[in-house]
Amino acid sequence: MAARPVWSGVVSLGLVTLPVSLYSATSEHTTHFHQLQRGTSDRIRVLRVNERTGEPVEFDDIVKGYDLGDGEYAVVEPGELDAIAPGKSELLEVDGFVDLEEIAPIFFDRTYYLAPKGRPYAKVYELLRAALAEAGKAGIARFVMRAKQYLVAIRAGERVIALETLHWADEVRDAADELDLPRPAAPSTGEKRAARELIDAMTIPWKPADYRDTYEEKVRDLVSAKAEGGDVVVAEPAPEATEAGDLMAALRRSVEQAGGRSRATGKARRGGSRPKSADRRPKAPAASAGKARRTDKRRKRSPSAEALEEMSKQELYARAGRLNISGRSRMTRDDLLNAVKKAD
Repeated sequence: MAARPVWSGVVSLGLVTLPVSLYSATSEHTTHFHQLQRGTSDRIRVLRVNERTGEPVEFDDIVKGYDLGDGEYAVVEPGELDAIAPGKSELLEVDGFVDLEEIAPIFFDRTYYLAPKGRPYAKVYELLRAALAEAGKAGIARFVMRAKQYLVAIRAGERVIALETLHWADEVRDAADELDLPRPAAPSTGEKRAARELIDAMTIPWKPADYRDTYEEKVRDLVSAKAEGGDVVVAEPAPEATEAGDLMAALRRSVEQAGGRSRATGKARRGGSRPKSADRRPKAPAASAGKARRTDKRRKRSPSAEALEEMSKQELYARAGRLNISGRSRMTRDDLLNAVKKAD
């Protein structure tokens, strides 16, 4: 099914014009629910009623009111808003070009795709896309869609020109004005070095396809379980916050864990790319296999009491899961620590 444009018009760059159509670049996959009365399958409907009398009000009898305070309102008729609306704008005129890197991420709102309206405009379209890509620039423009004016950035994508709607300057909040931020506490040289080592150890290639909306999947599983009368799986508790005094120890453990994962991933990749002939090696003798099992058993031996004491609640919870300790989801960190010590 072909995508439907949400807007059509003309991009204007000086004396160069390009007829285009605008398409949504993203779609949501959120599961939507209806509201029902508990114990029934009766739908809940929202009615427009007079707050004072409780009587229903017809849609045509509703006007807009801006609260002036003290119970007074500036009443605005729908027709008055229509009279001052800019109307549908068919012109997307570029005011100028800026370095794409100059636009802070907080200004980006939503992404759309621009497409040429017909084959005759393909050359102009590709010329604009290629020029934007080579220059690393974005065209800044304003246009009107659905009775609302937008500030936008036009940038080059792979084989397509993307249009990003931007927040207006007065819509972006200043963190210093909005938040009660603590006075910055200077970290030690060792803490900064450990934090950098952790970032380096956890650096991975950006592959969006590797990430899924696991919460949405669980919502769908919940709906399926409800429909089939099955069990509902409860999520694990969130980890406790790291205290300032435990920061260095937590950083060290995190670096060690990240390093272990990196080595394991590297071995898996090397193993996956191994030639088939390598898989034809003779099996190890039984004595060697037994030795390997003993080595593996020693590798999995229980941690010392001191090591358990240093574990975070999340780490203790994970170990409790491996030990099949029941009721762990309701335990505090101390409860988990004692239960793990007994099980080990």
